[in-house]
Amino acid sequence: MYTRRGRASDTTATSRRDRVYGLLREEVLSGRVTPRTRLGEVRLAERFGVSRTPVREALARLHSDGLVERRENGFYVTVPNLPELRDLYELRVALELRGIARAIEDPSIRHDRAVLLGELDRWEKLRAEPPEPDPSFVLLDEEFHAALSTASGNRALTDSLVSVNQRIRRVRMYDFLTADRIASTIDEHIGIVEHLLAGELDSAYRALHEHVGASMEVVLERAQRALSQMALHSDTL
Repeated sequence: MYTRRGRASDTTATSRRDRVYGLLREEVLSGRVTPRTRLGEVRLAERFGVSRTPVREALARLHSDGLVERRENGFYVTVPNLPELRDLYELRVALELRGIARAIEDPSIRHDRAVLLGELDRWEKLRAEPPEPDPSFVLLDEEFHAALSTASGNRALTDSLVSVNQRIRRVRMYDFLTADRIASTIDEHIGIVEHLLAGELDSAYRALHEHVGASMEVVLERAQRALSQMALHSDTL
């Protein structure tokens, strides 16, 4: 017989699994877990104060998400190789540009001005007081591109873009280690939004295309540089 106590027990177990999954996923995506760190069940269980079962289930979910990979001696954070990065970056560019392209093709589609104005205000403040170079800047960058996609009005495009950006985050985060890169990103974001607010869709499309990578050669060059930076910093982040 299924009792109230049984339901409470199941709810607690589910909550525990979700908590461990959420915490571990955030650590993986933030870069705090290096590619050289083995994700051992025992150590993680002790750290999170749970049994090995929710940790094992969390690792299985992360493996299904493509965020960790299984090697001979356990789980490690997944590091995409260059062919995988090429495909993911190509998909990212297509998703980014589609948000504007659909508005060019259909004049009845309008970008959400409230979202655009909010982003313009946010990035103008960042330009006035730019943050120090740091890999975590990639999170702000992702938020901008998600907002830009959201403003275009296609939820499926945004969801797909967010998923792709999460998968390449561990590489892209090392593209923001210099002040000039931070400054140029801020300026380009502002320029794209200003074009959209002015109804200059063709100019916005070209600016966004240049921003996310005008050619696959540029994308691969950035990816190679980012992978090299990851190797240099993997012991300290």
